Amino acid sequence: MTAEAAPPSARQAELLEAAYQYVIEHGLADLSLRPLAAAVGSSPRVLLYLFGSKDGLVRALLARARLDELQMLERMRDLGADRPAGLGAVAAQVWTWLAAPEHRALLTLWVEGYSRSLLNPDGPWAGFARATVEDWLAVLAGAQPAAERHTEAGRAERALVLAVLRGALLDLLATGDADRVGAAVNRQFADG
Repeated sequence: MTAEAAPPSARQAELLEAAYQYVIEHGLADLSLRPLAAAVGSSPRVLLYLFGSKDGLVRALLARARLDELQMLERMRDLGADRPAGLGAVAAQVWTWLAAPEHRALLTLWVEGYSRSLLNPDGPWAGFARATVEDWLAVLAGAQPAAERHTEAGRAERALVLAVLRGALLDLLATGDADRVGAAVNRQFADG
């Protein structure tokens, strides 16, 4: 029987939140413990003690980033709680959230975690990309009528919606052209 992880201490939670704000601004690619520790009012030794290793800290930061994503997805899930809203309607709501300028730094961090998960599948990023795909597909499934949800066509439609949203997000982050990308997304999902 394995022991469950102890809940984080108040100090660990405080440092994780501060470190999360730091990596949203600076990214994870070249994360160095010394500048991070200085920015969050700690020391590299304390960070290593609290998170076990730099990889442990990266895993905690990715989990924290995923929490923001899951909260947004939960709001989308709630839209169709009584009856499915339809994939187009949910996709349009998701796009509104993705395109909001205040989410750009978080989404850039998400793209970094996603790509590193693909490039280094055994490192601290392990499973991040797959987990986010599964999270998004589950929300999209909830937007479909029950009779359609478990069909081959229903699965393909969800995959297409997810591909459009992810591709549009990458384009938006690369170019900043919210008008052009938004028009394309709105055209794709106009029929709701």
